[in-house]
Amino acid sequence: MAAPSPKETGDVAVPCGGLLPLDYPGMNDEADLSAEQSGACTPSRLPLADGDSGRPQRDSRSPQPRSQEAVGVSAPLTRLVKRADYLAANSGRRAPTPGFVLLARHRADEDPAMRIGITVSKKVGGAVVRNRMKRRFRELARAVLPAAGSSGVDYVLIGRASGIEREWDALQGELAKALAKLAR
Repeated sequence: MAAPSPKETGDVAVPCGGLLPLDYPGMNDEADLSAEQSGACTPSRLPLADGDSGRPQRDSRSPQPRSQEAVGVSAPLTRLVKRADYLAANSGRRAPTPGFVLLARHRADEDPAMRIGITVSKKVGGAVVRNRMKRRFRELARAVLPAAGSSGVDYVLIGRASGIEREWDALQGELAKALAKLAR
């Protein structure tokens, strides 16, 4: 059965640039749309010529001079990435604590950066436990090492099984005490 022609259905075909055939029913939807816009329209997002009254304007005074020295920042803290660095740190000094063992080795180079390495063996637990412990050790190093560590030193934290359930304050105290012991 053939589709009814526009004459039979009462539909009126509207020319649309010659892209489509004119005898398809339902193609006259554009005939009901007005080309004129109504008087009420939403305001544009551009600010007015006199400025945006919604935000406070910048202070006209010049900025105050500030010191250029870094506040509360000591030597940068970077990570150990090479196996040789971990092995070299193992030949340095060590400070055992209930939650971890801290290894420290002064580097011969003149780089003032403190470097930190973290290792947790499979004896401590599965992957979830080891990753959780490493995240805690990373945060512990960020919190304590810049204030209590020495520049130009490689530190390695070796996780122990008892370090998983240690309180945060106890871990911070142990790391500060171990750093003080290694600094002597």
